[in-house]
Amino acid sequence: MKRAVSISIGSSKRDKAVEVTLLGEKVSIERIGTDGDMEAAAQKYKELDGKVDAFGVGGADLGAIIEGKFYPFHSVQKIVRFVKNTPLVDGGGLKNTLENKAPAFLDKKIGDYINSRGRKVMVTVGVDRWGLSKSFVEAGYGTVFCDMMFALDVPIPIRSIGGLKTLAAIMIPIVTRFPFEWLYPTGEKQEVRTPKWEKWYKWATVVAGDCLYIKRNMPDDMQGKVVVTNTTTPEDVALFKKCGVKYLVTTTPVIDGRSFGTNMMEAALVAVSGKGRPLTWPELTELLDKLGFEPQLQELN
Repeated sequence: MKRAVSISIGSSKRDKAVEVTLLGEKVSIERIGTDGDMEAAAQKYKELDGKVDAFGVGGADLGAIIEGKFYPFHSVQKIVRFVKNTPLVDGGGLKNTLENKAPAFLDKKIGDYINSRGRKVMVTVGVDRWGLSKSFVEAGYGTVFCDMMFALDVPIPIRSIGGLKTLAAIMIPIVTRFPFEWLYPTGEKQEVRTPKWEKWYKWATVVAGDCLYIKRNMPDDMQGKVVVTNTTTPEDVALFKKCGVKYLVTTTPVIDGRSFGTNMMEAALVAVSGKGRPLTWPELTELLDKLGFEPQLQELN
């Protein structure tokens, strides 16, 4: 059996291990959280290096991919400094292949509902999900990218993909040198929810992006909203339902009651491929087509 392990600096409360069959191959997929302890994550990578078929980097990104260019997050790179033998991915490949399918999937499944409420999407952090952001723009959505709000706590919306490119060009070389915990909730901070930026949640028909970002500032009233995200636990789904979310779309498959992160699922595909290296975007697309992977829709209210 193949084994793929996601080591996350996120909360250990979100840990999960399951066995799945992909393309006729059994693979064990497992998430291990270190509650914000980056050195503990580094040591766990060291312990398992060469003993598993693929690693996922969870709770952090190795870098940001903007229009095919990679910008490394320097504070995250040290987590994987001991990895010498096992192929390592952070989900960037799936963010730029599988997640691109979300707008077309929405049109196919609930297009009339979205059109009746207005094709408007709020993306929590667009540069983190460039493929998803670009695909919503290409699908004719009115967009607001909330990168300045969610990552930097600055109340400035970005209203176009051109503005997002400009922001990325200016800010990415700077923010990638920040400690990652300045930009993204880690450890116990992942369990805290403080409603904020309610104007944009209210404006949008679709709220898209990282699940922890969406939850962190989500208002109590999400009546009728469509949430597009991944890495959802049963507790996350219950919260979305309680707040009135109409539809939940996960860009990765729901397995044993939860959807895993793009890093975990990409690691599983790397393990199954047997290539012993990260897969190219065309290789990922080919595998996804063979598997028939597409987003999954849940009607919550």
